[in-house]
Amino acid sequence: MQIIKDGKIVQDDWRHIADDESLPTGRFTVSFARWQAEGDILKSAGGEIGLRIRGEDAVETIAGDLNHFTLICIDFPTMADGRGFSLARLLRERYGFHEEIRARGDFIRDQMFFLSRVGVNAFECPPEQSLEALLPALQEFTIKYQAAVDEKEPLYRRR
Repeated sequence: MQIIKDGKIVQDDWRHIADDESLPTGRFTVSFARWQAEGDILKSAGGEIGLRIRGEDAVETIAGDLNHFTLICIDFPTMADGRGFSLARLLRERYGFHEEIRARGDFIRDQMFFLSRVGVNAFECPPEQSLEALLPALQEFTIKYQAAVDEKEPLYRRR
């Protein structure tokens, strides 16, 4: 499968495993609930571990575990659920997470630029969407008025 990561279309080898699925080798993601239930086992499983979170997940409860993840995948159950924006910004700014943050699920092209502003650097899109058509969305705006993860100073302070 291909994704958009750091402004490019790249091959992705992460595997999203179900809560009842046995642990594979290699790179895999687990749900927030599974991490809370089996975190100690997963830490010793070997391989790279990613975490899938949703808007209702309390990321502050796993803030001390963030060094175990090389990917945090934020699931967007509906386009109108904006909690993933807040989660991404919290992960970057409050908790200092510097690895990959990926948006996955029901987000739209118009949201991609704004997701990148709050710290999302990868996008996993449904197979029916053309990654080539989505890629330009990351560059559609050239001036950023507000401060965010990607621009620490608001425009009026940059003059």
